[in-house]
Amino acid sequence: MEIDLGKVPFTMDFHPSDNLVTAGLISGDLHLYRFNADSVPQRLLEIHAHSESCRAARFINDGQAIITGSSDRSILATDLETGSPIARLENAHEDAIFSLINLTESTIATGDDQGCIKVWDTRQRSCCNSFNAHEDYVSDMTFASDSMKLLSTSGDGTLSVCNLRSNKIQSQSEFSEEELLSVVIMKNGRKVICGSQNGTLLLYSWGFFKDCSDRFTGLSPNSIDALLKLDEDRVITGSENGLISLLGILPNRIIQPLAEHSEYPIEHLAFSHDRKFLGSISHDQVLKMWDLDDLLQNTVNAQNDQAAVSDSDSDEMDVDTKPPKSRKGAKRKNENANGAASSFFADL
Repeated sequence: MEIDLGKVPFTMDFHPSDNLVTAGLISGDLHLYRFNADSVPQRLLEIHAHSESCRAARFINDGQAIITGSSDRSILATDLETGSPIARLENAHEDAIFSLINLTESTIATGDDQGCIKVWDTRQRSCCNSFNAHEDYVSDMTFASDSMKLLSTSGDGTLSVCNLRSNKIQSQSEFSEEELLSVVIMKNGRKVICGSQNGTLLLYSWGFFKDCSDRFTGLSPNSIDALLKLDEDRVITGSENGLISLLGILPNRIIQPLAEHSEYPIEHLAFSHDRKFLGSISHDQVLKMWDLDDLLQNTVNAQNDQAAVSDSDSDEMDVDTKPPKSRKGAKRKNENANGAASSFFADL
């Protein structure tokens, strides 16, 4: 299933309980679609949400609203039913917003191009935590709700751990030679996996974040721009050559290429609410939804075929080693932001 967005997308998210998907575009527009397996997706909303690129979008309040962050440094909450703005925060950061994630029912976190992370109370419409976590753009974030730890990766090559209870940066890794672009928590909280610019997966043991405990180079040299945890032992990767792959973690191995979105970098991966579909976006301006059961069944069939030829086992994939070069950091090129920060959402 495919949706032609008409512009390059930077972000996407699925509704938490319905067959709805949203995408934020380089133009600052926000799109909302309803989809079903047996019909053409229908566009429900098209909103010019921001004056510059819409880099991050997430459903909030049990799917009643969509919150977006932009390179114009603003945060906007939009009502799902009407498409009307609920609240807007101008100058939310001193620099362009790069990333945004949900934390709890009433809090979100945003990261900007200069490495600052802010935690926002969406009910009080105010900033409740702020961390100068990095020296470059905050490429990705994930949240460990049981310990209230916010983990982030950055273009400066570090992994940071922010403690939301103590409002302190609890730990930071040594600088990697490559930009860190994506992060997930796996192995029941015991391992943190980071994707890097040179295609290496860095594995950190929980509580020991100074240096990685393991490296996996099977996808090198294609940068790993997106990570999506399938379960505690398997992760789905999106690379700059447009390939979507399934990897095993400890033991580290490439299980199988799952799909090829296009020849361009994968910007984002996400599951639909029922995990029926895997969504992907890339620079080809198309949002694709893959039947996850079919992808995984193909993986099982491929593994069975490989088992029948015992001497053909290999952890290496036959992929194009000269893809078009593009990284997450390209989002922020030629995007300017000026003005002073504000601490409260402005009612509209």
